[in-house]
Amino acid sequence: MKVLGINSSARKDGNTAILIYKVFEALNTSGIETELVQFAGTVIAPCKACWACKNQGNCVHGQDGFREVFRKMKEADGILLGSPVYSANVSANMQALLERAAVAGDMNPGLFKHKVGAAVAAARRWRFAGHRYHEPLFPEP
Repeated sequence: MKVLGINSSARKDGNTAILIYKVFEALNTSGIETELVQFAGTVIAPCKACWACKNQGNCVHGQDGFREVFRKMKEADGILLGSPVYSANVSANMQALLERAAVAGDMNPGLFKHKVGAAVAAARRWRFAGHRYHEPLFPEP
């Protein structure tokens, strides 16, 4: 059994990777093989909605790293998605991956049948520019 971890953070081996590695530790203890793909320094382009992936088993556009990641997703028994939280959402690369994978999966039924999925999110408590963490966000009058 193999689980593929996908780190969509712009920071290689940052907080999101730390969370993924923690999950990997538990999986490895159980004898499950793991592999990590990190998107740092790469861009996953959004889906072009061309539908050319129908019956192809993958997206036909190969200018970015999507095709290789999607191939690994198909081969894995489980997929662990990891993203930092940016403005209450996943990273742009994760959003693009999810959109393209959903379209390619819909156009090629059964590719993800019986796969297990999970996700981790790395969040940091940002307030607003100039605010100091030791000060209350809304001071008492």
